[in-house]
Amino acid sequence: MKWLNHLFGGPKNMAALTAGTKAPDFSLSAVDGSKFSLQSALQQGPVVAAFFKVSCPVCQYAFPFFERLHKAFSNQKVTIVGISQDNARDTAAFLKEYGVTFRTLLDDPNGYAVSNAYGLTNVPTLFLIGQDGTLEISSVGWVKQEVEEVSAKLARAQQTAPRPLFKAGDDVRDFRAG
Repeated sequence: MKWLNHLFGGPKNMAALTAGTKAPDFSLSAVDGSKFSLQSALQQGPVVAAFFKVSCPVCQYAFPFFERLHKAFSNQKVTIVGISQDNARDTAAFLKEYGVTFRTLLDDPNGYAVSNAYGLTNVPTLFLIGQDGTLEISSVGWVKQEVEEVSAKLARAQQTAPRPLFKAGDDVRDFRAG
């Protein structure tokens, strides 16, 4: 049955790991060759992890908005990372095409160890991981309200005012299945 979900997009809002779950620790290489450790990043503050595939139309739609989230909190103690299910070359091309500047990691396409540890069934999937290592938000596909909730929680954690992620004229859908 899981393969049917993969082929046909699965049920709406099919959650991967859910809020309240302890986030599995991981270390991955970034597109630039540097190493990333979730445990180390959490020592600085919360982590937003956005899983994607370069061929995914909803990922292509969502990632420019995730870039705005990154820019809104770039001077804060927040880490935003993309986690690609593709190779470095294709991932780098995606980042360039969609204007993504936040650090992006590579989940080995031969095994997807981190994607599997997080129970992914669809991309994009966005997780807000609190500094204590607990998943605070688990969002599958594009859910505008959940992206706004991530922004609001980050603002509260940093004791700053929420920053607008959407501009007049943006085509912002409430929901797009991953």
